[in-house]
Amino acid sequence: MVFERGTRLLAGAAVVALMVLVGPSAPSGAFSAASLPAEDVRQAVPNRVMTWNICNPCDSGNGDRAADIAEYAPQVIGLQESCVRDVKKIRDDLKRRYGLVYHVEYGTVLQNWGRCGGLPWDPGGYGQAILSVAPMTDHISVEYPDGGSEDRGYMAVTTTVGGESVRVFNTHLAQRQQESVRAEQTRVLAAAVARHERAVVLGDFNARPDAPELARVWALAKDTDPQCHPSPVGACAPTTDWQSKFDYIFLRGIVPLAHRVHPSEYSDHHLVHADLGAA
Repeated sequence: MVFERGTRLLAGAAVVALMVLVGPSAPSGAFSAASLPAEDVRQAVPNRVMTWNICNPCDSGNGDRAADIAEYAPQVIGLQESCVRDVKKIRDDLKRRYGLVYHVEYGTVLQNWGRCGGLPWDPGGYGQAILSVAPMTDHISVEYPDGGSEDRGYMAVTTTVGGESVRVFNTHLAQRQQESVRAEQTRVLAAAVARHERAVVLGDFNARPDAPELARVWALAKDTDPQCHPSPVGACAPTTDWQSKFDYIFLRGIVPLAHRVHPSEYSDHHLVHADLGAA
């Protein structure tokens, strides 16, 4: 009887050890698109890119922001005025509620407790972010030598859009009435973009299309809005609540197929997305 009892204890210990090694068959935190209602499961549009200044500080919920993004399901998203913790929540919501799974990289230019929360001695990161369905490589984050009234910069990654490798930039230029600062910022940005034959440049440029400080960017790339040109004759669709065109998707070596602007109640900037073709 002692032998049989010892055998049972040994067998039980073996089962416990096996469970520890293998883990539960369906972890409570595991994600599966099959667990979502069918109407909520989205597929990212393979050749679609989006730019959106999500507005900070603004009284908007990250779940609402995620819902706006999920409606258009871009493959690549450039966000400006974004806190790292907010982007993490948006990304989690896109996965949990809509089945949209994104990689993420950050272009933090500020550690700011007032904007992004945290503790006074450990404030949250603030700046840009890029989300991509495909993996990203060669990530860089560059702070402009002069940000103007607030630190500003650009970030860049290499990823796949529509099955093709492309360099993606995301930037936020100095605020309005700081033309000379933006001119120096676009000099730095344009020099980086010029190194690549295929590039997508997303961002809030805080300048109208005919602003002189954007001339260097226009010389390298075209906006995906077919009506938008650096000359004042272009009828660019406004991208802000004050009816200005400030948000751009510039393409270098890539042809746009479609361009859309979608006002959002959760930001003073509109969502801008474009579907891309080949060179």
